[in-house]
Amino acid sequence: MPELFGHTRAHVGPRHALLTPHNHVNSTVPGITGATVVILINEALGARFAQTLVTFQKGGRATFRQPEIQTFGYVLRGEVTVMQAGAKQRCPGGAFFFSPAGQVCDLSGPKDGTQVMFFQKKYAAVPGAPAPRAILSNEAKVKGTPFLGDPAANLQVLLPDEPAFDMAVNIFAYQPGGHLPFVEIHVMEHGLVMLDGQGVYRLEDSWYPVEKGDVVWMGPYCPQWFVAMGKTPARYLYYKDVNRTAL
Repeated sequence: MPELFGHTRAHVGPRHALLTPHNHVNSTVPGITGATVVILINEALGARFAQTLVTFQKGGRATFRQPEIQTFGYVLRGEVTVMQAGAKQRCPGGAFFFSPAGQVCDLSGPKDGTQVMFFQKKYAAVPGAPAPRAILSNEAKVKGTPFLGDPAANLQVLLPDEPAFDMAVNIFAYQPGGHLPFVEIHVMEHGLVMLDGQGVYRLEDSWYPVEKGDVVWMGPYCPQWFVAMGKTPARYLYYKDVNRTAL
């Protein structure tokens, strides 16, 4: 048992954190019923966004509508009906959706055990720029590209890179041995969940083994680097804040 004698791979620090499925504690969140909810990342940790894991029982439901809050959801497994902007669609694993601030996003009719990962952020409007539009799609429809020309690291950009959007959500896939080409240090913060495989993440001056289900928070200017290890590819889904001025 990894928890024997209080051992854990988890770490929480001022500028980065690693949480594993063994650390999850459920919360009650208004608007979500018939489900277990784990708030993984939010302002209490030092982040400027929230990352939440919802596991639905049969008949569960979730409704989001907050004036300033935009919501991105990714179906990790199972199937659920998503209704937003007048559109209604059955969404299996790999489906994702984006609901702009103030718009209703409703999830209903889930299969038992359906899991959805949510990223939420207060919207920062830009004068003269249009508001972002609702999106409902599937990762299978998003073409990936080699990251900086490296075929061992494939990047799928799920949200449009347009001024209207102040958040990005991507999927990074690595072949065994694939890695980021350098240690990144930047103003954008990340929320990340491992979808498949395993590897090692460098966060500041520490190296952490990570595997499917692990969640990582990286604050602004946290040095970061990843390498996929083992015999199978590794993938992670991650959030970052984008397209806004420095001051």
